[in-house]
Amino acid sequence: MQHAVRGTQSALGQSGGGMQGDQQAALDDHTVAIWQVVREKLRAEFGATAYRYWLEPVALIGVEAGVARLGAPTRAMRDWVTQHYLDRIQAFWHAEDANVHFVEINIISGSGNNASTVTADSPVSASVSGNTMSVSAPAPKTVSGSNTNYRTESQPPASGRTAIASMSDDGISAALDPRYTFDNFVIGKPNEFAYAAARRLAEAESVPFNPLFLYGGVGLGKTHLMHAIAWHIRRTQPHRTVIYLSAEKFMYRFIRALRDKNTVDFKDQFRSVDVLMVDDVQFISGKDSTQEEFFHTFNALVDQGRQIIVSADKSPSDLEDIEERLRSRLGSGLVADIHATTYELRLGILESKAERQGVELPQRVMEFLAHKITANVRELEGALNRVIAHSQLVGREISLEMVQDVLHDVLRASERRVSIEEIQKRVAEHFNIKVSDMHSARRARAVARPRQVAMYLSKQLTTHSLPEIGRKFGGRDHTTVMHAVRKIEELHSSDPSLSEDIDLLRRMLEG
Repeated sequence: MQHAVRGTQSALGQSGGGMQGDQQAALDDHTVAIWQVVREKLRAEFGATAYRYWLEPVALIGVEAGVARLGAPTRAMRDWVTQHYLDRIQAFWHAEDANVHFVEINIISGSGNNASTVTADSPVSASVSGNTMSVSAPAPKTVSGSNTNYRTESQPPASGRTAIASMSDDGISAALDPRYTFDNFVIGKPNEFAYAAARRLAEAESVPFNPLFLYGGVGLGKTHLMHAIAWHIRRTQPHRTVIYLSAEKFMYRFIRALRDKNTVDFKDQFRSVDVLMVDDVQFISGKDSTQEEFFHTFNALVDQGRQIIVSADKSPSDLEDIEERLRSRLGSGLVADIHATTYELRLGILESKAERQGVELPQRVMEFLAHKITANVRELEGALNRVIAHSQLVGREISLEMVQDVLHDVLRASERRVSIEEIQKRVAEHFNIKVSDMHSARRARAVARPRQVAMYLSKQLTTHSLPEIGRKFGGRDHTTVMHAVRKIEELHSSDPSLSEDIDLLRRMLEG
């Protein structure tokens, strides 16, 4: 299908990395043009810095039989790009060429025969967003202080990996991320019930509740728990057949079975498993034929006493464009929700991930990230990875200043006008006092000093006048606010500990 075209060498050189010998593939102008469009979209979405460090070195190899092949110069780069960018590369490519359903990344350094390949597991359509793509890749290079080193994360038992790999070969089950185990799941009040339910189901020899329905916002841990269940069952009960896939992939396979007039095999494959796990079931909303087939598959497995686990971004009763009978079925077992993360949980997640990667992060950096990045765990992890990667690549020590510089675009997205109420709340949390103490007449040093800090920050970060600030602090006079501002200014230069507290609070409030 591919034809050699003169002039493609320059395009390859521009795509970074360059390719030599038998790794250089013949390309046509159309493929090269699509790759350039994809590259520009990646640059626009992820920014010039991330693009320059991670995406520019990736080279185009070619397209054949619906698979676009790319090459990375090192294993570490291949693993990082696969983990953080492959789903977007695949989506952008599919949007330009609907015939391409897969993107795979090879290591192009060394012998072509020894090149290692990571392939996106599920076909992507232009309408798909937020799908999790799992790959079994080595842990990225991490740093500790100024020394660069490598650390290998603990992997699920070999028996589990072998079982999942053999299942993935048949094209049904998606790959499982080796990082997503129960041991690596950080438990807090927002997710403790969902974790307990998932653990109970994974350890049970019989079906405790059917189905288990996990729901919550993007990046809160639904996929992590589903992978953890699969890993645990594969390790402790290897005789059981487990299939994990997205609802989008279920739909894709069903449509292909209809097209190939091979629905009998499709039904046999999905109705003969012991555990069926379907992620992001909201994607079949409005897809009547797919819902019909999923409903019958659901009933067949339940009737046989097989386990079903489903996740979505909403509870069964809130799912839109889902047939009432299917909605009723989904809600007939145990429904477990995962709430938005708290500050304590985010801090615990950062500490856990930094420890697993062998990176020593200053406590104030972790506190800053936990305060500022509140959307979801995935965004928090991405910010941490970005900071670590920047430290590795440029040899810069991880500090508050460095984090604010590297994550300027992420932090800017959460910018808002700072209010006095927000300042009072943040300062109270930081110094472990009540917000009501900001308005009280208490003069104890443990209360008076944080109150002065809050007044100082209110003067620095808002446009309110001194009288207006005083009224927000229990109706105090403007001279009281003026005294507090002067006092904190003096201590800021003479008390290193208080100076660090103020700088941290200011960064958290300013973003």
